[in-house]
Amino acid sequence: LAQYIAGMGFSNVGLGIVHSMAHQLGALYDTPHGVANALLLPYVLEFNGKECAKRFRDIAKAFKLDVDGLKDSDVVTKVVEEIRKLNRKLNIPQHIKDVGGKEEDIPVLAQKALADPCTGGNPRSMTLNQFVELFKKAF
Repeated sequence: LAQYIAGMGFSNVGLGIVHSMAHQLGALYDTPHGVANALLLPYVLEFNGKECAKRFRDIAKAFKLDVDGLKDSDVVTKVVEEIRKLNRKLNIPQHIKDVGGKEEDIPVLAQKALADPCTGGNPRSMTLNQFVELFKKAF
């Protein structure tokens, strides 16, 4: 029942490229979906932060980060740093190579991520080249 309710929720709001990219790591390297999402989240937040930086103030508040007086771009940086810190604390792999990824797979990963249905729910429109660069950064 919980999975059904969760599915109803994320079907209505869209999941974005963290899921588009995580699906590919799961398919190619058998990376558990939650691990793939956590690994990719800081890179995707950094990328999307350029489009929706104001929304990061709510995330910062949830983490109890002091961001009063900071520029939106600095709030994005603080949130991304906090996510990376949490990932390290939880022993989440930091890079795609840490889950068996191969750099030569990046073009295929990018192409499949671009075609993934979750991509349409991202705050920023995506191109193939942007996916390639994002996978390289996460590699």
